[in-house]
Amino acid sequence: MTSYNGKCHCGQTEWTVKLDKDKANHILCHCDTCKILSGSAYTLNQIVPKDTLSFSKGGDSLKHYTYQGESGKDVNCYYCPNCTSHIYHHQTVMGPDTVIVRTALLPQAVKDFQPSAEIFGRAKMSWEKEVAQTFDTLPPS
Repeated sequence: MTSYNGKCHCGQTEWTVKLDKDKANHILCHCDTCKILSGSAYTLNQIVPKDTLSFSKGGDSLKHYTYQGESGKDVNCYYCPNCTSHIYHHQTVMGPDTVIVRTALLPQAVKDFQPSAEIFGRAKMSWEKEVAQTFDTLPPS
């Protein structure tokens, strides 16, 4: 496993996530919620075991809110209370031990990672080109 350090926009929250080599990439999410949260066409993410994410600063101060995901189950979004950078999400449908980290907040990942998949492709903007295998919603289990 390799450790990747991240920080929010204001620097109030800092963390490390450990990724296996096969997870050192971006999953692009085109769902409407990610577009609204990011103000962009998609977000850059990776699905990781919760115990691979650790906070060195501000972890106890994170705020969160909950919305209903496509599955009908809760999605908990955790963000910096100062700058509102979204650090990670927990989709309860994935179980208690899995979270989704924002890889765009990991400077080394922005520099080195490539896209490995695109999810919620049915919500892509018409001008977006495919950059990785694209799934209408989520990949089959």
